[in-house]
Amino acid sequence: MIAVHGVSMRYGSKVLFDDVTTTFSAGRRYGLTGPNGAGKSTFMKLLTGELQAQKGAVTRPQKLGVLRQDQFAFDEFRVVDTVIMGNARLWAALEERDRLYDKADMTDEDGMRLGELEGIVGEEDGYGAESDAAILLAGLDIPDELHERKMKELQGGQKVRVLLAQALFGQPQALLLDEPTNHLDLDSIHWLKDFLVRYEGALIVISHDRHFLNAVCTHIADIDYQTIITYTGGYDDMVVAKTQIRSKIEADNAQRDKKITQLNEFIARFSAGTRSSQVTSRKKEVERLQTTELARSNIQRPFIKFGIERPSGKLALECKGVSKAYGDLEVVRTFETIVNRGEKIVMVGRNGVGKTTLLKALLADAPGVDADPSAIDAGQVRWGHEVSVGYFSQDHTGAIAHGTTAVEWLHSFAPDAPRQDIHGLLGQMLFSGEEGHKPTAALSGGETARLLFCRLMLQKPNVLVLDEPTNHLDLEAINALNIALQKYEGTVFLVTHDEDLIDEVGTRVWHCTRDGIEDWKGTYEEYAAATH
Repeated sequence: MIAVHGVSMRYGSKVLFDDVTTTFSAGRRYGLTGPNGAGKSTFMKLLTGELQAQKGAVTRPQKLGVLRQDQFAFDEFRVVDTVIMGNARLWAALEERDRLYDKADMTDEDGMRLGELEGIVGEEDGYGAESDAAILLAGLDIPDELHERKMKELQGGQKVRVLLAQALFGQPQALLLDEPTNHLDLDSIHWLKDFLVRYEGALIVISHDRHFLNAVCTHIADIDYQTIITYTGGYDDMVVAKTQIRSKIEADNAQRDKKITQLNEFIARFSAGTRSSQVTSRKKEVERLQTTELARSNIQRPFIKFGIERPSGKLALECKGVSKAYGDLEVVRTFETIVNRGEKIVMVGRNGVGKTTLLKALLADAPGVDADPSAIDAGQVRWGHEVSVGYFSQDHTGAIAHGTTAVEWLHSFAPDAPRQDIHGLLGQMLFSGEEGHKPTAALSGGETARLLFCRLMLQKPNVLVLDEPTNHLDLEAINALNIALQKYEGTVFLVTHDEDLIDEVGTRVWHCTRDGIEDWKGTYEEYAAATH
């Protein structure tokens, strides 16, 4: 169990949470939710001990599994050793044992200490540690041949998965996971989901994946109103309960306001007359009926709507023999397809099989996108009549020029648009007031993503190509994107690991594998049912 007693955190005038007291019990799985900036990561750092509360205290169990965010901290260690380090007591015993065995002359004290260390190794299941670590790594798609390599030899996404295995290793009494599904493909997310559902300790997880939270969580701890309120059930259950509670308070307040108005009218009419005792009792009732003050919620909902300047022809895209390799590694081989106007294609598959590579090959000479002839080695890509492409890249680096402001950068794509329309669009995406004049160099990851969506809404392309668009977005923004893509009348190519987007937006599936691309005309749910 993890217990929080009277914890408060504020930065300047901004209160994240005030005098919070709550417990996280073993056998329960908590989703920690709240919009970007609400204080989720700060609260998680308080739970791990990485930060000290300004007021209050946190009680935590001895064995805590934590998903580390520093990908480079373990660069000089073997992959399998990095996982075993998740059990700090076992790792310390193994290191000390190895040092003693390396000594040329061992004393009696050394021999006695070795006996103690072997006891610790036995208690912590250390004799099977490497095989246990290998099982976790295999579930997270880290192949056997990488287990003996050093962490610095792995790609960023692979490192994150190793650090996730580290957090899960050694049967911790509590697990604290901040965005564990980042950089995971669907198969790895499904494996993690199954693992966590079977986990018997206290789990606290931050995630912007609604489907994941609904599948895993028994409770939601929601940061809002400067406190943490725990709801029973998954994320959708929390939204319903939270809405109902607020609606009831608003309805009760309306009834009370009406009654107070009636009482005040009576008091005004008879305060100078002979009914003073009745006036006094009504004054007391007015005091008793004072409406419950509604704290302001910190939830902000962006409004995303993708329009179309003009529709494309019926044929949106035709590919023949499209290929792309990196050295000897063939990533896309002789891909052929026809895509009709209005189709919404979701691209799924394990990390590293070429989803982004395929998108870039299709965009090598696409209308509305900077040409990149090196993105395709062979084959033909023909975009249809009147096609205009809007592209949201997975890597935002350099996507927004520095040395200007958000409003000026956006205005450069529609110089004739009235300035108030530009500010209105920014307001829809939560750039309120002066935030539109923020220097582009100072934008956070979430702000950069929202500004790129502003550009797509301004340009109104009839084809959207979106590569991992939910990175850096909170749950409210992801839900807004989901609704916008469902309503969008153009053609969509979407790479995402967000299962709700895949299920609810896609009308066609391209399953990318190392053996090629399987093209399924139907929803992902239909595809999964037919292939499993």
